Amino acid sequence: MLYEIREYEAVPGRMPALAARFRDHTLDLFKKHGLDVVFITLTEFGDNSNNELVYVLQFESYEDLQARWAAFAADPDWVEVRRASEERAGGPLVARIRRRLLNSATFEAR
Repeated sequence: MLYEIREYEAVPGRMPALAARFRDHTLDLFKKHGLDVVFITLTEFGDNSNNELVYVLQFESYEDLQARWAAFAADPDWVEVRRASEERAGGPLVARIRRRLLNSATFEAR
């Protein structure tokens, strides 16, 4: 099993718009494309608190990850949601994305 951790640093002042986009649109589009969200949260304490959205996705394989992200990125509904949300906010909502891929195979019971 693979887990992808994604940390989104919001453009200053745009976290409410980013959280709304996830809550109102992105999470449904993730479901549509089989992107399995293990959890999603806002950082409350520590580095970048109050300006960071973090979520974890679960995948069967690296090929699964690639295929699901490609389908999501090409979805016209996602393209429109992103365009409209950025237009309303006056520009991009995300300043930086940090991604990590974790492989639990070493610790799985045999």
